[in-house]
Amino acid sequence: MATQAVDLVKDIRGLITLPDVYLRITRLVEDPRSTRDDIAKAVNQDPSFAARLLRVANSPMYGRSAQIDTVDRAVTIIGTSQIRTLALSMSVAKSFEGLPNELVSMENFWRHSLLCALAARFIAKQAGKCDPEVLFTAGLLHDIGELVIFNRLPDKAALALTKVLDTAEEQPIHVAERQVMGFDHGDVGGELAREWNLPALLVECIAYHHDIDKPKAYPRETALVHLANTIALMAEIDTLDPGDVPPLDSRAWEKTGLDDSIREPAIRFAQAEIRAVEKLFVGNA
Repeated sequence: MATQAVDLVKDIRGLITLPDVYLRITRLVEDPRSTRDDIAKAVNQDPSFAARLLRVANSPMYGRSAQIDTVDRAVTIIGTSQIRTLALSMSVAKSFEGLPNELVSMENFWRHSLLCALAARFIAKQAGKCDPEVLFTAGLLHDIGELVIFNRLPDKAALALTKVLDTAEEQPIHVAERQVMGFDHGDVGGELAREWNLPALLVECIAYHHDIDKPKAYPRETALVHLANTIALMAEIDTLDPGDVPPLDSRAWEKTGLDDSIREPAIRFAQAEIRAVEKLFVGNA
């Protein structure tokens, strides 16, 4: 199973790469000798990216009362770690722009991903003891393996989607993928995250958001993304009935320290914020 997912990611290497600006920021953040000025200069080397970063920094997501009008100020106020996380979040959609896909609407794909990101950020704040911005990115990236499968194995992906639609009780897509291919989009997404040298927290959240017993280092964060995925599905169809979507693993409540009272406020938050966030992350810069 792991070998097949690795091969699929190797096969697509070169078609999907993270932009240079993110790679530059990452190197600087990890270099103890670098300064905030160095990071700001790296951002400013890509004017389109810098403009998008300022739009996000001034959005209601960060609730700043004063206008952030320069990249230097954004780096200072938001912080180098969050700038790196933002850079990754904003880079991913762009990295898939040239990847042909005729199976699903990209608009719908990113809408679900952003709803999951918003829900993950919201419930991470309630849970405490983890970084809501990193969880936003984990939620945004949780299904990236699907895009690789859609592009590289379209016939098998279509068969898996058909199995989901043809079951009396809607079968989760990851279960259908395993039946058809022997692996699922979590396996592929996890391998892609490793290929990109993403932080281990993101790798585990992406790889195991449907298998919350598997994470070794970040089980709580992975369980948060698992919950956020279900909340996002409910937000998409505007339901408060968990029976309307594929069931979540009930152990996620215990792993996160949350209970189902968080479900409705998280759904309403994601629904309220989605339009503005879509413009920031997948709209035209």
